[in-house]
Amino acid sequence: MFGGVRTSRSQRSREEGEKPFWISFSDLMSALMVLFLVALTVALLAVTKKVSEDEREDRERLAAITVLMNEIKQVVSAKEFEGVRVIGNTIDFGPRGRFEREGQNTLSLPQRQVLRQFTPRLLDRLRVTDAGKYWFKRAVVEGYASQSGKYLFNLNLSLERSERVLCELLREPVNGELPLPEADRELIATRFFVGGASFNSLRSTADDSRRIEFKLEFKSRQERHDERLQTPPVADADALAQALDPKERCPILNR
Repeated sequence: MFGGVRTSRSQRSREEGEKPFWISFSDLMSALMVLFLVALTVALLAVTKKVSEDEREDRERLAAITVLMNEIKQVVSAKEFEGVRVIGNTIDFGPRGRFEREGQNTLSLPQRQVLRQFTPRLLDRLRVTDAGKYWFKRAVVEGYASQSGKYLFNLNLSLERSERVLCELLREPVNGELPLPEADRELIATRFFVGGASFNSLRSTADDSRRIEFKLEFKSRQERHDERLQTPPVADADALAQALDPKERCPILNR
């Protein structure tokens, strides 16, 4: 006779709509854990990828330098460069670049000849190899002194010997000599630097200690990366023009 109390459809819809939606605490923790794992995986993949790219670039850099030094070894193996050696990234002119006496700050005829014959061959290798085009930083010219004599005297002598090498490579030709190409002079003026602190790097004898070396230095991976992001400064052109001024004279030429 009496039926159950029936709730109208509109009333039920209103009550159902008013009930808030909350997930359980365990579901919330599970969702946060999944989100954390996804973020961690992405971060690990990014770091791993960067490390892999850095390792690949380091391998390419080392391989390119090895190729360059092997090509230089082939150059010095010629009979005209007998006595010149490649030790690591250093070119040791050996007896061909030896200073004949103590205190000598000028180059002998054999020294001048080997420098003017070998350096253009070296520059050719620097231009055509990947190590020379992308990784070569500079060549440090070292004119070593023996241990005999006073400390400051040897320090100054070492500097003068290094400086004299650059003077020889950049000077104007005389007595019918063929001038170095302008491109070679530009590369020497901008990438060859005086060492001058090599008086204490001794060999077994005083004669062997009085020598000439080129130390080739190469950019690190980070230096190469920074270089890609930079624009060469305009001031380099002015510095180059000043370095190649044909009126410039070697400051120790007449000493």
